[in-house]
Amino acid sequence: MQDTSRGNRSVSATSAARVIRETNFPGLAPAARGKVRDIYDLGDRLLIVATDRLSAFDVVMPTPIPDKGRVLTQLSLFWFNLLRDVIPHHVLNSTEFPAPFDKYKDDLAGRTMLVRKTKPLPIECVARGYLSGSSWKEYRASGKICGISLPDGLGESDKLPEPIFTPATKAVTGHDENIPFEQAAGILGKELAEQARSVTLELYRRAVAYAEPRGILLADTKFEFGLLNGQLLWIDEALTPDSSRFWPAAQYKPGGAQPSFDKQFVRDYLERIQWPKTPPGPDLPPDVVAATRAKYREAYRILVGHELE
Repeated sequence: MQDTSRGNRSVSATSAARVIRETNFPGLAPAARGKVRDIYDLGDRLLIVATDRLSAFDVVMPTPIPDKGRVLTQLSLFWFNLLRDVIPHHVLNSTEFPAPFDKYKDDLAGRTMLVRKTKPLPIECVARGYLSGSSWKEYRASGKICGISLPDGLGESDKLPEPIFTPATKAVTGHDENIPFEQAAGILGKELAEQARSVTLELYRRAVAYAEPRGILLADTKFEFGLLNGQLLWIDEALTPDSSRFWPAAQYKPGGAQPSFDKQFVRDYLERIQWPKTPPGPDLPPDVVAATRAKYREAYRILVGHELE
């Protein structure tokens, strides 16, 4: 059931929480709509709303995933707080919003962050501890990842000898492109690139040390950083199933792809129906939606230690 009077929301029969595919508040236009987030520009601040949209193969699906936006936001807030001694973050508030957004608090609750506006770095900062995804393809082709030579004979999903920093360009459409550190330094300047690399690897190591005893392997993750008055801040999202590969440790078997706490059910379904991976995306069946929702919630429960409220 769709109710467009406040926030283009639909209400799931299985949850009292609102399902928000996109926000449409009267007289308030977002400055940008990403694959998942609607962003409102408030001058020196931004209001970032994590919707329940899901993209697969770079196409946003028409069917939202209940609780997804709340998982992304609440898990990000958890990590921002847990690792705040590594680097300051951009969050100002996640429960109270300035007028006129306070009128829509019921729609924004749990999925929204009021943050400081920064100048985002023009690269993605990626840490990898395992050989998977684009890094596996790159290693098979050259024996290297982002110019970093790796030992011969590694297989898919193998653990790397040590975590590596693999920066990437930010693609407006399609996939980001992995680049060597030297190219990242040419974009950012050597000192800032070295700082971004150091912070990325430290955040990754700390997150791995937290997650692994709880039964989750953090294969890789993407960070965003921004500059504000010359200071580097951690921005966007933090160690979520959308920005990271979380693998259940008990099922880890190197040598192939791993089960994960993300949208794998959606990807598998789309492959099964032989969707051509071009817009528009197909409607997702209820069982795929329910399984995907459960995976996002399970990742939250394991990492935070309690169910999503």
